Amino acid sequence: MEIGSVLAIYFLFFVGVAFISLPFGVRTDEEMGAEMVPGQAESAPHKFALWRHLGRAALIAVPVTALYVANYIYGWVGIEWLDFYN
Repeated sequence: MEIGSVLAIYFLFFVGVAFISLPFGVRTDEEMGAEMVPGQAESAPHKFALWRHLGRAALIAVPVTALYVANYIYGWVGIEWLDFYN
């Protein structure tokens, strides 16, 4: 597998993990005891740390990509494992 392919797969896992992990660890203004702005959604985060969120996504995407590439090389899970109808 070429390095460009590995980087593209890493980027896809990075974006997926970043999107999936958005609701985790978020505190609302009500939970923090802060006053809400009129018209603000109750579920809006009090403070969103973008760089911390992206860093966590980057760290999680590394082993997931490594497992994907290792599976590609060693063939642990093949397409025949996904054939549920036969």
